[in-house]
Amino acid sequence: MRHVIKGVEKFQKDVFPGKRETFQKLATGQNPEVLFITCADSRIDPNLVTQTEPGELFICRNAGNIVPPHSNNTGGMTASIEFAVAALGVSHIVVCGHSDCGAMKGALAPEKLDSLPHVKEWLGHCRCAAEVLKEKHGELSADNLDELTRENVLQQLQHLKTHPAVAAKIATGQVTLHGWMYDIETGDVLAYNEASKQFENVEDAYAE
Repeated sequence: MRHVIKGVEKFQKDVFPGKRETFQKLATGQNPEVLFITCADSRIDPNLVTQTEPGELFICRNAGNIVPPHSNNTGGMTASIEFAVAALGVSHIVVCGHSDCGAMKGALAPEKLDSLPHVKEWLGHCRCAAEVLKEKHGELSADNLDELTRENVLQQLQHLKTHPAVAAKIATGQVTLHGWMYDIETGDVLAYNEASKQFENVEDAYAE
């Protein structure tokens, strides 16, 4: 914990002064362009990976970068998505999965999560992704981890479309959805290309 406290001291002394003007502008409001939904895994730093500054990303994090399908039961993710889209007016939503995801390991073997009942229930939102892979391969194993992680990203994008605020903005061309996959070891970022139905290098996926 001491290094965290030292980090705060360094931020206040060395970093903040150089960004004072930016923080003055942000002090009374925000206008992010992107809602970035990713895993709570400590190895993921959205601002580092995207090289963005404070105020540019509205970030939502949870185990498995999950978006629960819309329902009448209010939850933190549902409320945050609604706020980002309907109040802040983000124009892009990224769902970013990552390599070696512990949540996806749990989704592969939910029977091992009995001692973590809340985690097990939460990962029920990944069931559709697991069922897609079972249909393709029969039984699942650790060898299917990366494929499940990618399929889960695609299923969470489908869940996003069930949220009324998101559906309305997509229908009017005001919001675009993106599925990403981040490799911790290599730093590679892949983006889902709707045309090719494949995850491709981010530069290729967004080539003009």
